[in-house]
Amino acid sequence: MSIKIPETAVVMAAGLGKRMRPLTATRPKPLVEVAGKALIDHVFDRLAEAGVRRVIVNIHYLADALEAHLASRKRGMEVIFSDERTKLLETGGGLMKAKPLLGDDPFFCINSDTYWVDGPKPALELLAQRWDAAAMDALILMVPQARAHCHIGRGDFYLDGNGLVAAKKPLRIAPFVCSGVQILDPKVLVDPPSDVFSTYFFWMRAIEAQRCYGFVHQGLWFDVGTPQSIKATEAILADG
Repeated sequence: MSIKIPETAVVMAAGLGKRMRPLTATRPKPLVEVAGKALIDHVFDRLAEAGVRRVIVNIHYLADALEAHLASRKRGMEVIFSDERTKLLETGGGLMKAKPLLGDDPFFCINSDTYWVDGPKPALELLAQRWDAAAMDALILMVPQARAHCHIGRGDFYLDGNGLVAAKKPLRIAPFVCSGVQILDPKVLVDPPSDVFSTYFFWMRAIEAQRCYGFVHQGLWFDVGTPQSIKATEAILADG
């Protein structure tokens, strides 16, 4: 059976990168290098390998640098910028601003500072294979807390045996971490709570409707949020 890969992706690249200072004093976080390549280039490489044709990139902090850096990518796929220079909208608000560019089909949504290594099969291909439009509004690539390298949080979600997502309970540790990689149905992008808000709002709506699912990543994943985590990530990669 052939796998229908989403043709469109949104890459979230507008953040200020405060935890990555001083490296982000003169460049946006997506242009910080890990393993010899800018973080956003790792994401674009995965999207190109999956066959994605259109990539919408939201931009705010040092937006000119991102536009210049991604100019070369336009030769291989259509790159469209969703401009948030005048106001940073967070992830949910950024998706709402980009909505007119999305079309009606499910799309990948990926944080530009997400770094992962595929397992036996590419993660994006596996997500597309798992996607079920009849049952899902959101499908999130999850990482077991024990395998979330350089991550210091207490987890984000629970998954049942069918992959159905439940939110973390207060003062509890959740076993799965959101990887920053997901497939969303654009029909969930309605009735925002404000113009600035997190994608978590859409996840909770899908969770309440029992239409939010998770898929466990089979490879490596790294929370590259600080200069120290870059060194730790590269050390793990160097060890094979």
